[in-house]
Amino acid sequence: MQPNLINLIEAMEGEELVFLQNFTQDLSHEQLQNFVMVYNGKRRKTDHILLGCLVGFVAVGGVQRFMVGQTGMGILYLFTGGLCLIGTIIDTINHKKLTFEYNQQMARESMAMVHSFK
Repeated sequence: MQPNLINLIEAMEGEELVFLQNFTQDLSHEQLQNFVMVYNGKRRKTDHILLGCLVGFVAVGGVQRFMVGQTGMGILYLFTGGLCLIGTIIDTINHKKLTFEYNQQMARESMAMVHSFK
């Protein structure tokens, strides 16, 4: 039985937990520890992405897009005022989805790193 991922990864939400449990089920205990160490350093928390979205309303649009590695969209949001705030509003509503998609990508990258540790 694998250690409880909730105890190993801070501020994890339900959808991410289910994804990671399925994604890491074939890892040994040592590989899982390495995965968690790498993944924790790469993942984003939903409240941080939400905060980035809220900054777009007050100061600089597109911060949330830079935070999830979407540099092109971040620049577009920056120069268009978050696509006239419409894009920022949509990102604020969908911040959990934006975070989950980014964290899935980081999980894949972390898994590749864990398998290269062998």
